[in-house]
Amino acid sequence: MSKFRKQRPTATREEQPVVASSAVDGPVQRRDKRPRESIIADLNVDPLEIDQDVACLVPDSSISNNGFNQLLTDTTKGCGKQKGKKQDRSQKLRRKSDLKTEQMHYDGNSASLPSKPKQKEEEHVIPKSKRQKKCGENIILDSSKPPASRLLDKMRARLSGGHFRMLNEKLYTCSGHAAFNLFKKEPELFDVYHVGYQQQMSNWPEQPVNVIIKWLKNRNSSLVVADFGCGNACLAKSVKNKVFSIDLVAHNPSVIACDMANTPLLSVSVDVSVFCLSLMGTNFPNFLCEANRVLKPSGWLLIAEVKSRLDPNNNGADPTKFCKAVEKLGFSSVSKDFSNKMFVLFYFKKKEKVSRTSIKDIEWPELKPCMYKRR
Repeated sequence: MSKFRKQRPTATREEQPVVASSAVDGPVQRRDKRPRESIIADLNVDPLEIDQDVACLVPDSSISNNGFNQLLTDTTKGCGKQKGKKQDRSQKLRRKSDLKTEQMHYDGNSASLPSKPKQKEEEHVIPKSKRQKKCGENIILDSSKPPASRLLDKMRARLSGGHFRMLNEKLYTCSGHAAFNLFKKEPELFDVYHVGYQQQMSNWPEQPVNVIIKWLKNRNSSLVVADFGCGNACLAKSVKNKVFSIDLVAHNPSVIACDMANTPLLSVSVDVSVFCLSLMGTNFPNFLCEANRVLKPSGWLLIAEVKSRLDPNNNGADPTKFCKAVEKLGFSSVSKDFSNKMFVLFYFKKKEKVSRTSIKDIEWPELKPCMYKRR
């Protein structure tokens, strides 16, 4: 066969039919439109030898697609430099098309090239350490539950988050007396609110109540504390001091349920008054006035508030104006803490001799309501 190849005349570029070097080059078509017998006659070679050796140049319809691909591979192995370049090109194209399924068309027939079998997608199981939680929604994806149960839990959590946002907005935009009457009629709403509140606090890097607890532990445990807006009475549970826990609803027997502008505490009876994220009503100056009434001279007033409410660059109140208004009630500003990303802390001390000033004569800045985005 090698002698026959040396004697075979070489067709000119115009006469030589050109086909794709590999099935992956794209649709294979004969550029030479002449009949096969005419091409063989011009080449002046044995037709049988053409079928066995150069079938890749003039494909015959009787050769199967797989056989054609095998002949194409076998014949290109022993070709010269020009065919070697085609082989390199076909290998590059073959690597690029590993993830694709090409269609091969010639002589009006089409066949799909073999593609890699699809691997079965592994079921994604969320480990316990990576359970997902969304802000304002108590969502826990438990892979052990059936899909219907997990969907129901997710819907309940979203509904609970919606109730929390509604109640939160209500508390910031109504008076303390109206909020007290609301929870008095429907005490279960208080539980709904505090579930959402605790979920929000879990996303904060540091909670202000812990800072206040640390401050109290560094002082004498004989100091009597009034915790306005105590929630679940975390402060009273964490210190040795006597604490009057005050809120709109008695979450436990130790909590005093009342309007924070009108508490049953005796005047000049406590050493520390605390407002931890609880200046929520539109009449918050009345809350501070009540704290001033129950405080002893030289008593402490601690206020922790969401930072955005006292940020002038974010349509919040000016913290300087806020401090001046509190000072006119009879307090002196001791320190301010803006180091935390989520909240600010103010430390005031009640003056020994207080010049009584009517709350109406004080210019109080409007504290921006802390609203959560609806989803």
